Amino acid sequence: MVGLVDGEALSMAEARASGAPPAVEISGLNLVFDTGGAAVTALADVDLTVARGDFVSLIGPSGCGKTTLLRVMADLERASSGTVRVNGVSAEAARLARAYGYVFQAPALYAWRSVLRNVTLPLEIMGLPRAERQERARRVLSLVNLTGFELKFPWQLSGGMQQRVSIARALSFDPELLLMDEPFGALDEIMRDHLNEELLRLWQRTGKTVIFVTHSIPEAVFLSTRIVVMSPRPGRIIDIIDSDLPAERTLDMRESAAFAAIAHRVRSGLKAGHSYDDA
Repeated sequence: MVGLVDGEALSMAEARASGAPPAVEISGLNLVFDTGGAAVTALADVDLTVARGDFVSLIGPSGCGKTTLLRVMADLERASSGTVRVNGVSAEAARLARAYGYVFQAPALYAWRSVLRNVTLPLEIMGLPRAERQERARRVLSLVNLTGFELKFPWQLSGGMQQRVSIARALSFDPELLLMDEPFGALDEIMRDHLNEELLRLWQRTGKTVIFVTHSIPEAVFLSTRIVVMSPRPGRIIDIIDSDLPAERTLDMRESAAFAAIAHRVRSGLKAGHSYDDA
């Protein structure tokens, strides 16, 4: 398992060398919504493999099916055809095994619960003892730099802090996979940059597999080991870009030639994808 063991992360190399199945395997996936009239094809012929320990971003225009693809991985939507396996089992089995944490676009915190009690909510549902719930919650709040805010309420926090609470809640039961649906999209650029840096450090510390939906090319390039470029609806994968940027990254790197080259390839893929508009 890639995760926290006595507070330390297993390395990505160890996870890959263990012979464990990929974090996500998708083959021949199609999803058609029945709208009561004409059928709407949301995803078409999607093939994707995500290695354990990778940070993969899904990027594409609005309505291309990025969030829908993430929801299929989470078993919140069912594919019309094709196969989806998460950690070597079906998406449904992975959901039932609590194999992933999900971070939504909005923090979705309960206003009447403190930060600590928002984070412990999944653990309460799981029936863990109170002492263990609190110990786990305090540990993940430390990971997202919110130690000292345990007794605050969501309305006392900034938008960025609320989203960090949401990330801590998703990490509280130590899932192997973290699914993130454009969690920083509503934040200003300065806060978004700050949280990008924090998320990158968190990923490096925990060794989790992260699949991250974004509309931002700089965000995708800065965070990712691989970038999946999608076309307008019906969502298809146009390109999969492996990043050769160093693991240790700073925001200044965005001015480098290497960063610009990857961003250019992403932008070219998005432009090429519009050839599917009339498909």
